[in-house]
Amino acid sequence: MSAETAFALGRATAERLRETAGRAPRIVLGVDTRLSGAMLRHAFTAGAVSRGAHVTYAGIVPTPGVSFLTRHEGADAGVVVSASHNPYQDNGIKIFAASGDKLPDEEEAAIERWLEAGDDAYPPVTGDGIGGSDRYPRREGAYRQHLLEHAPYLDGLRVGLDCANGAASEIAPELFRRIGARLQVIHAGPDGRNINVACGSTHPSAIRAHVLEQGLDVGVAFDGDADRAVLVDARGRLVSGDHILAIVARVRGDAEVVGTVMTNLGVERWMSDHGVTMHRTLVGDRYVHRELVQRGLRLGGEASGHVLFLDKAPTGDGLLTALQALAAVRASGRSLERWMDEIPSYPQILRNVPVDTGRKHATASHPEVLAAVADAEADLGTDGRISLRPSGTEPLVRVMVEGADSERIERYAARLVDVVARVGAAS
Repeated sequence: MSAETAFALGRATAERLRETAGRAPRIVLGVDTRLSGAMLRHAFTAGAVSRGAHVTYAGIVPTPGVSFLTRHEGADAGVVVSASHNPYQDNGIKIFAASGDKLPDEEEAAIERWLEAGDDAYPPVTGDGIGGSDRYPRREGAYRQHLLEHAPYLDGLRVGLDCANGAASEIAPELFRRIGARLQVIHAGPDGRNINVACGSTHPSAIRAHVLEQGLDVGVAFDGDADRAVLVDARGRLVSGDHILAIVARVRGDAEVVGTVMTNLGVERWMSDHGVTMHRTLVGDRYVHRELVQRGLRLGGEASGHVLFLDKAPTGDGLLTALQALAAVRASGRSLERWMDEIPSYPQILRNVPVDTGRKHATASHPEVLAAVADAEADLGTDGRISLRPSGTEPLVRVMVEGADSERIERYAARLVDVVARVGAAS
């Protein structure tokens, strides 16, 4: 992701929005805390303004905050410069529709067509046709108020926050203090390079250690752009997105929810025993969102802590997820520890297997790999599951094996990793 690419994408996005809106478009843009954010947001803005768009910069703000502000301000699109949970060297540009939803596939394809068009496809824009930019005057104030409307009062609950040195570093501590938490905050000092480094939701051991050392009631860890969150109970147990889904569904009375192929089988069976049907979809909040909309449901999510509350927001929001999880726990009259005692979680082994660049899809669908998966599934039967999928962003094949018997799943995971590695390295 270079400045040149960001400029071209800004130009292409503005042209596509002009096509659909029939006028100069308005865009809300936010960033996370990584070093390249300033460069890329200026480049994108320049490209969009060169085609007549007006870009409002919202500052360092969680990705779901941009989604909210796009809809709240009546903008034509929202743009986030962020690589989410990835290391600081990575970066990307996400685009939201005017509704605050992620762009549908056909709109992404339309922007890509403009991106691939040569300079001759763009008629000159000069004088009054050039757009402009400004800064959002209230920063994320409206977004903060939106979160407060869906927040419980914590009444002195001892809470630890791990902000991943990311976009939640300012807003999360302020929010939790306002709802009555006795707060301890770690990893809220971003320097452009420390986002997600040994902290946040991708490294929950940091908040776990802090909760145990300080004797806190609960810990919350966000990822770099704060679109996901996981919790830790007072005994240091990880409260994943699967557990959050189960607790919230049970307390709110949701009869159906959406999970993914990675949702823990033990959690799914517990929900089923308590009258909650779970529908599985592919990994990715895009697929969870699509399934929720198609089925007319409001609650779904992933183990990573990316949970969607479609009755409250159009996209996953780590801050909202944490607030809704704590609200459900308090409404139940039971401690988080009691919930975790009750909800079983089967052992689950996840291995990321490096493969040759360009071979991850071929490896995942190779006959030898599929045969090894079939053999393991036949032996595990209904007491286990296997998921094997190529990474969406890296030259990896992700192997997941889960079941009630940890020794058996360790054995099958090792076998599958060997097969995938051998096939993935073949010339």
